[in-house]
Amino acid sequence: LQQRRGLRLSAPAAIQVTVRDALNQALDEELERDERVFLLGEEVAQYDGAYKISRGLWKKYGDKRVIDTPISEMGFTGIAVGAAMVWLRPVCEFMTFNFSMQAIDQVINSAAKTCYMSAGSIPVPIVFRGPNGASAGVAAQHSQCFAAWYGHCPGLKVVSPWSSEDAKGLLKASIRDDNPVVVLESELLYGVPFEMSEQAQSKEFVIPIGKAKIEKQGTHVTLVAHSRPVGHCLEAAAVLSKEGVECEVINLRTIRPMDIETVEASVAKTNHLVTVEGGWPQFGVGAEICARIMEGPAFNYLDAPAVRVTGADVPMPYAKILEDNSIPQVKDIVFAVKKTLNI
Repeated sequence: LQQRRGLRLSAPAAIQVTVRDALNQALDEELERDERVFLLGEEVAQYDGAYKISRGLWKKYGDKRVIDTPISEMGFTGIAVGAAMVWLRPVCEFMTFNFSMQAIDQVINSAAKTCYMSAGSIPVPIVFRGPNGASAGVAAQHSQCFAAWYGHCPGLKVVSPWSSEDAKGLLKASIRDDNPVVVLESELLYGVPFEMSEQAQSKEFVIPIGKAKIEKQGTHVTLVAHSRPVGHCLEAAAVLSKEGVECEVINLRTIRPMDIETVEASVAKTNHLVTVEGGWPQFGVGAEICARIMEGPAFNYLDAPAVRVTGADVPMPYAKILEDNSIPQVKDIVFAVKKTLNI
């Protein structure tokens, strides 16, 4: 009716989409786009996935494209890596990345190293994905962050999404990549809705692997995080803004290859750096960022030592009050910013 009256119609507005639905969209679109793509893992088919990420995909694509596996990470990961070596594009789901330790030989020795060891003649286009880092009330054996572990290994690409756009764009880019890619999701973000732009709703929307995003511009201090702590940084930035401190918040998005150039440019502007992560402090992602800044041109712009905010250096406790004190909170980020700014 509006068109008949000659009125100008506005572009479709952004919509709210949960991270779970964004991942489901990405899988659906890539299964439809390329018949070589298939999903396998524990309960991904008839049960629709332990976290309902693969909801509806088995009914739509059938047993050959969405495959339930036995409880044997080493076994089904090996099958997936072998399939990738003959140019299929498997998406291998771990019910939690803690269970990927059962298959780390396949991930590192088989997937990550084969392209190099074959002088480039055997690419391994495979995606390893699933929830990573702390959940809630599941204690030490289900709450570990593997960003530093897998980011350490040449031959792998490692991404760590925060928002729904991150989740969709990075997963689609990972499936299309000819290298092994580890996609570290957050279980605590699956049900969280984020605004998804019109562009991100397109079936061809991808986010380039290896490019960080500035979520908030600022002038006083640079906050760098990935996955769920990005949200904590934005909350801390809102608190600090009321006190006259403007934080620049960088969503790292990719752990390997790391977009250190974006961090360097921000540090050159703010002269201060705080890194935030849910993983352990020793040899972590924050330690790598600090080392890169120390070794590069941005070091000359620092007015104070870089500060890391990390998980506690202990296995995750089960008790909630201890769990809360083992994971970086907004107050910890605020304290770190005030420390580095000496206020």
